[in-house]
Amino acid sequence: MSGAGSLRIGTRGSALALWQANHVKARLEQTAPGIGVELVIIKTQGDKILDVPLAQVGGKGLFVKEIEEALLRRDVDLAVHSMKDVPAALAPGLVLAAVSTREDPRDVLCVRRDAPRAHGIGPLAHLSPGAHVGTSSVRRVCQLHAARPDLRIGPLRGNVDTRLRKLAAGEYDAIVLAAAGLLRLGHAEAITEYLPIELSLPAIGQGVLGLETRVDDDASIDLVRRALHDPATASCIAAERAFLTRLEGGCQTPMACHATLEREGGANATSGAGTTLSITGLVGELDGREILRDHLHAPACEAATAGVQLAEQLLARGAAAILARCRTDLPVGGQ
Repeated sequence: MSGAGSLRIGTRGSALALWQANHVKARLEQTAPGIGVELVIIKTQGDKILDVPLAQVGGKGLFVKEIEEALLRRDVDLAVHSMKDVPAALAPGLVLAAVSTREDPRDVLCVRRDAPRAHGIGPLAHLSPGAHVGTSSVRRVCQLHAARPDLRIGPLRGNVDTRLRKLAAGEYDAIVLAAAGLLRLGHAEAITEYLPIELSLPAIGQGVLGLETRVDDDASIDLVRRALHDPATASCIAAERAFLTRLEGGCQTPMACHATLEREGGANATSGAGTTLSITGLVGELDGREILRDHLHAPACEAATAGVQLAEQLLARGAAAILARCRTDLPVGGQ
């Protein structure tokens, strides 16, 4: 912490980032009444470069690096990230102090009100043949192409409100976003369809907030963990990020991983003994013509090991060759 009874949160300036930072601020103030919490807005490289697809700008960390630098300079005491934006390796001297409970992890389809619609049955049935769909994610592009090769998919940048405005202005017939961001900002009415995880496997960490601080800041670590840390989500995130690390994933590579916890007898899952981790991973070609998908179950206490094992299963089936090809192709977006 910066001093007795005060804490500075580094955050991006988008509406969603500010919602997330204020949510954390409220939880900290509830946990430690009387603490002074200040938000410090930091512009990241991903915020500055808006006319180039994310995967052409650089790897993971586009929305994190400048905030991590502020932490190391001690300009701020805590960073609030969308967990899916956090690279597999944190900057030396920093630690992921806590992860929040997960909001709905699914991707959603938002169809323009006056766009031509089909009326079939099943996922994506709202989209007419050849519909123009916007997304910022090569992960989504890969899976959309696999499900509907007829779709015209174009890059979409900007914050949530900007993307919704582009949809309303007729630049796209539909766009695909994360449910979590829309729900947190009160835009549930914009959602036409929740895409099943079987069709659009989520990004690693999607729907989770990651709280990062300095490894030597024991006071901040203790406070953040008491206020926000969710052990069950942490087990899932450990598995997903181990998968990411083993495959050396970044925003140029269409990969996805999602873990959940299951407890026998239907009780609410925790990360304790007797809880089973269920994890699914995916690696695919940019055009969706080849997708490798695999799944396994493991004890929750072996979450990180399970993530590595799942990655190894995909590597044994040819994932390395797919990833190598993707890194040399021109992508259309980020994770």
